[in-house]
Amino acid sequence: MTVSPFDHLFLSGLLGDAETARHFSAEAEIAAMVDFERALAEAEAGEGIVSTEAASAIVSALGSFKPDMAALKAGVARDGVVVPELVRQLRAAVDKPHDKAVHFGATSQDVIDTGLILRLKPVIEHFDRRLAALVDAFAAVEDRFGARPLMGKTRMQAAIGISVSDRVRAWREPLVRHRERLAQQKQDLLVVQFGGAAGTLEKFGEKAPAVRKALAAKLGLADAPQWHSQRDRLADFAGWLSLVSGSLGKFGQDVALMAQAGGEIALKGGGGSSAMPHKQNPVAAEVLVSLARFNATQLSGMHQALVHEQERSGSAWTLEWLILPQMAATTAASLRLAGELAGQIESIGV
Repeated sequence: MTVSPFDHLFLSGLLGDAETARHFSAEAEIAAMVDFERALAEAEAGEGIVSTEAASAIVSALGSFKPDMAALKAGVARDGVVVPELVRQLRAAVDKPHDKAVHFGATSQDVIDTGLILRLKPVIEHFDRRLAALVDAFAAVEDRFGARPLMGKTRMQAAIGISVSDRVRAWREPLVRHRERLAQQKQDLLVVQFGGAAGTLEKFGEKAPAVRKALAAKLGLADAPQWHSQRDRLADFAGWLSLVSGSLGKFGQDVALMAQAGGEIALKGGGGSSAMPHKQNPVAAEVLVSLARFNATQLSGMHQALVHEQERSGSAWTLEWLILPQMAATTAASLRLAGELAGQIESIGV
């Protein structure tokens, strides 16, 4: 049983995206946090913070580590975060005399936030590929039908004649800009989070910048000063997610209205009705509108999470956990459905 429609047994057939969902699974999250701990040990050994023997023991033990998920669940209920119990299990796997070198100088937020960024990296690449494919799909629609006439509508009333190209460009051009925004945003978003107990890396002294830089490099992320309580990167990404789903919602709304009018667009496939077998409902178009409105609603919650008091917030941080995966799943579903809908266009224009 699930409370999320994105991984629901049958609703996920409409709203799911397996490629995105797998990066938000518990297994993916633990794997990313273990990668952090492994890279941390190597970075610290490189700067003489822990011994090379300790780093080797950690890398070896973590390579075959299997978490006790039931204990992790109990640990979260007790501690509010998974890391204390995870570190206990990792130290037990490494065993003496090198167990205390695990997680040295780090804090729970370093592990969880950097683990999130590691998982967002492939999600972003997936989104970019889907956007590129959609841009191409809309260009193909315009190549086939762009010269055909279409009645322009302003405030949902007939206005003056336009071409199909005019309508399709309003679908395609925002996506081009979203790809450009994403390329710029990646530079700020895909960075390591490493600050220690209160963001000062107090256990490393003058070696702190070097350890952080080495950690980032080993994880394939950019280096950046700690951002424990500075959540603008994630809020900015959430804004991008809402922009994408909103633009695709406009595409869906246009198609639904064109299908309603009759004669303006022909779609292959379509959803059936339990009461009216003759109907072919524009399901993908309708759901694109729903997803756009869902993400627009969720975005306000991510902006609430910007109020991240002092050096760390439990409540604002938890709010991000509730919202950001849902927004990513929404955008993934929007991109998938928009691609399917674009491929269903058999004719457009009059």
